[in-house]
Parts: sequence; structure tokens; C-alpha cells
Amino acid sequence: MDFILQRWNTRGLILKTTILNKEQGNRKIYDYAVLKRLLSFAKPYKGKFFLLIFLTLMVSILGPIRPAIIGWTIDNPVAEGNYELLVQMILILLGLLIFQFIAQYFHTYLSGWLGQHVIRDIRIQLYRHLLKLKLKFFDRTPIGRLVTRNVSDIETLADVFSQGFAAIISDLLQIIIILAIMFWTDWRLTLVTLSTFPLLIIATYVFKEKVKSSFNAVRNAVSNLNSFVQEHITGMNIVQIFSAEKKEFGKFNDINNEHLQANLRSVLYYSVYFPVAEFIQATGIALIIWYGGRGVIFEQFQPGVLISFILYVGMFFRPVRLIADRFNTLQMGVVSTERIMKLLDNNDFITDEGDHVPEKIDGNVEFKNVWFAYNEGEDVLKDINFKVAHGESCALVGATGAGKSSIINLLNRFYDINEGEILVDGTSVKDYDLASLRENIGVVMQDVFLFSGSIRENIRLGNTDITDKQIEDAAKLVGADKFIEKLPGGFDYDVMERGATLSVGQRQLISFVRVMVYNPKIIVLDEATSSVDTETEELIQSAIEKMMKGRTSIVIAHRLSTIKHADKIIVLDKGEIKEVGNHDELLSKDGFYTQLHKMQYKEVV
Repeated sequence: MDFILQRWNTRGLILKTTILNKEQGNRKIYDYAVLKRLLSFAKPYKGKFFLLIFLTLMVSILGPIRPAIIGWTIDNPVAEGNYELLVQMILILLGLLIFQFIAQYFHTYLSGWLGQHVIRDIRIQLYRHLLKLKLKFFDRTPIGRLVTRNVSDIETLADVFSQGFAAIISDLLQIIIILAIMFWTDWRLTLVTLSTFPLLIIATYVFKEKVKSSFNAVRNAVSNLNSFVQEHITGMNIVQIFSAEKKEFGKFNDINNEHLQANLRSVLYYSVYFPVAEFIQATGIALIIWYGGRGVIFEQFQPGVLISFILYVGMFFRPVRLIADRFNTLQMGVVSTERIMKLLDNNDFITDEGDHVPEKIDGNVEFKNVWFAYNEGEDVLKDINFKVAHGESCALVGATGAGKSSIINLLNRFYDINEGEILVDGTSVKDYDLASLRENIGVVMQDVFLFSGSIRENIRLGNTDITDKQIEDAAKLVGADKFIEKLPGGFDYDVMERGATLSVGQRQLISFVRVMVYNPKIIVLDEATSSVDTETEELIQSAIEKMMKGRTSIVIAHRLSTIKHADKIIVLDKGEIKEVGNHDELLSKDGFYTQLHKMQYKEVV
């Protein structure tokens, strides 16, 4: 059959529909494989899973017994006037109800318990998986989509256990047991009961397909809403700077309306289906009353049999009505599972197969014939060769897009090179244990990210080995202690999300402290002073000088004044090294560096 996947683009304005032609059998097999993979997450709880199956059987059996007992009670103790037997049957019915109540309670609780524990495990596995993926993956994937996978899609899986899998088994078993009892009691009344059943099957099938389509549209709309809202809240300052509030609100309104329409379609299908199903059930009861009542009048049936069949009609049609909704829940679980498993199957990791964990790193860095491209065929670094010895300071300069930040990313193995070799103390970075390598390379980015929480928590980042004294000593070293002590609570001051309550310079100084508590042997500064005022720059520059003392340092800077004292300056242009030397040497060459110097200072050399 044609399986339709509907996807909105990131802005939510264009509905893209891709039709994938698949045979019905293949689709069912694929769904089964996905469902089987989902159920595999229940293996750690197989004892409770089998208990849930047992309780499902009990609930399915206990319900259909009641109408048979009620019918027999009417035709025997009531018809014969046997009060003692009537009381006994009432007590039996009461006992069955209590037993069914207990079984139903544990069935409902256990299915919910199992679902919540499974989604907890999946969410942990998914988040752990995301932590291992290359930065390239996050460069290309909207954050809102990942949030949807981690929250909404995983939450849907809980319904597979609480309202889908176990409930479908219970409903199917109940239908089979009811049919068996009805045929055993009287096949003629059973056939009359089933005369309206084909109509219900047709209505249920149409409802199932329509709701499945609308649910897919709802899930896609939710994903697009998450992506749009996350993106625009993060970039709210840009929206307001360019007075684009009305325009962006219009885009949001379009996406929100699509979400509304998708939900309204599902509401429409429910509002049509259940009255139709109720009408079909009522018609079945009317036929039973007509045919069964006629049989009772002409003494073909006993009254108790007629009453039990009337009860069975309601009991039989109820799971049939619900089973369509159960299958849609299961189908949505399958769709969510496909999305989650697709993410889990993405093994685009930075390989961590190295086992080199030196007792001490001196900090000698060497790039040998390094080629690198973010996208195949679009090299951003071309045959890069340079060395930075222990204790040396090396500055990278060049126009935007020259490849400066790419060098930093490769040294830390945020990305892997295409050709060549990067060495630290003569050993390839690929041979290092990744955690050991990164612990010895302290990176301060241009755009400092602080998490909501205290300054202390942002410095420690969950590493309990870092003591309060180390944090305070590092803060004094870089000069951050002065402004931290003035904040309410000092190191316990809540910086809010992204450090919104601090200035750019204060956030930068905290990032210096965060690096220095690890006492790295290599310091990397990516335009650390490009977004601050002159006064703050002087403070940060003083902190940088303290950080660089006795360490290998690689500095990216647009302001040439900040790196004129560097031991070595590497000039990059379009991914290639054009010049290497110190400040005075490069100026004397009257080349690329001289041109950069002239443009920045507007002077004639």
C-alpha cells in the first residue's frame, strides 16, 4: 500500500508529502520488527512482563463469566423461587467482582509501571547516545527535533504498554471468550448478535486508517512547533533587533494552525466513529430483543439466556470499538519507535579506540599535512603543517572562513581529519584516550555557554573531584574572584540560563576559571576578547597572560594587538597557511599579515 509520510519544513510553512510505495506485507513485517525491538527493552523486567500477561488473561476471563452466571441465576434459582441458591449466586458474583477489581487494579498499575520504566531506560540510552555523536550531527539537526525525540516520542511509548500492547491482547482474548460462550449457549442468538458486526468492522477499519493519518500529522506538527519555538526563543534578541515580531508571529501562527487542524481532524473522526459504533451496537441489541423476545414468548429460549445475550452484546462491542483506538496507539508507538531507533542507529561517533593515557603531557602540538572538509569535496583546511613547542604561544589570524576555528576543533577531536596527522607530544590524537586528551586541552570559546545553576556548578560541571578550594584558587588566578564575591551568594549565585544575568566579560572570566580548575597543559583561546569593551579586555588579557604562563597556547584573535607578543603567528587564507613568523617578522615581509594590519589600523607601513 502507499505509506504517506508528511513532513513540515523547519519554518512550518511548506507541507512536504513524500509517498513511499511499499507492499502491505512488507510494511507489516517492518512494523513487527520495530515492535519486537521496542519489546526488547522490557527484557530487564521480564518477570513483571509475564505477570502482566497472566493478569491480562485473568481480566479477559473474569469479565465474560458474569453474564453467564446472571442468566443461569435468572433461569434457575429465580425461576424456581430458591432464595438460598439465589443468595449463594449473588455472593459468587460479588466474589468475582472483587477478584476482578483486584486483578484489574494490578493489571493497570503494572502496565503503567512497566511503560514508565521502559521509557526511562530508553530516554537514558538515547541521551547517552546523543552525547557520543559528532558535532557534525548537531550542526545539521534542529534542536527542537531532538527535544521531540527525547520527550514527546518517548512519552508515546509508555502508551504502547499501558493502552496498546497489553490492552489489545486483553480485548482480543475477551472477544474470543465471549464468542465461545455465546456459541456454546445458543448459536442462533449468536448469529443474530453478529449480524451487525460487519458494519462495525468496516466503520472501525475506516476510523483506524483516518486516525492513524491524523496522528502522524499531529506528531509532525508537534515536532515543528518544538523546533520553531526553541529556535526563536533562543534567537529572540535577533527577532526584536530587526523588529520582526509580527512576521515571526505570523509564521508561528501558521504552524500552530496546522497543529490545530491536525488535532481537529482526529477529533472529527472520533466524534463520528463512536456515535456510529453506538448506533450499530444499539441496533444489535434491538435485534436480540426482537428475536430473543419472540423466542421467549414461544418458549424457544429461557429469559435468562436472553438477558445474558443482551449483556454480552455490550461486552462484545465495547472491545471491538476500543481496539481500533488501541491499534492506533500501537501504530503511533511504532512510528515513534522508528524515529527513536533511527536516532539510536546513527553511529556517527568520534571513535574512542585510543588507550594512550600519559602521566604527564608537555604540550607539544604538531599538524602534519592535514586536510579537512565538513562536507565532502569542500576542503576548509588544505595541507596544514605547523608545530607549537611546549610553553610556546601561537596565534592564528586570517579573514572569516580562513579555517582558524577548524584547527581548534580538530585538535580537540570534535571532528576527525580527512588526511594527515595531528600529534600531541609525538603521539597521534587518535591514539589518545579521548577523555584524557580533552582534559589536557583547555578551550575558551568566543561564545561562552553557561547552564542554569550556580557559578560553582558551572565551573565544576558535575566533576566531584574538583574541590571548592580549587575553584576559588582558579578564580583568584584569573581575577574573577573580585566580581564573584560581589554577587549575592558569591559562587552560589544563580547565573540563569545561558548566563543571562552576567555580562559578556563576566561569563568569559567564569569560562577561564572552568578551564583552569583542570590545570590543562594546552590552552586554546577562540577569539576570547572579541565581544568585550576595552576595560574588560584589559582584565581578560591579564587573565589570559596568567593562564598561558608555562603552557602551550593557541590563540585565535581578530584584534592583532592582542597577539603581537605571540612567539609564532600563523596567517591563514582560504584554508591554507600563507605566512608564519612573529609580529615584526611578518610586518617586514609586507604580505598577508601586513595587509591585515593595515586594514585594522588604517595606517601605511
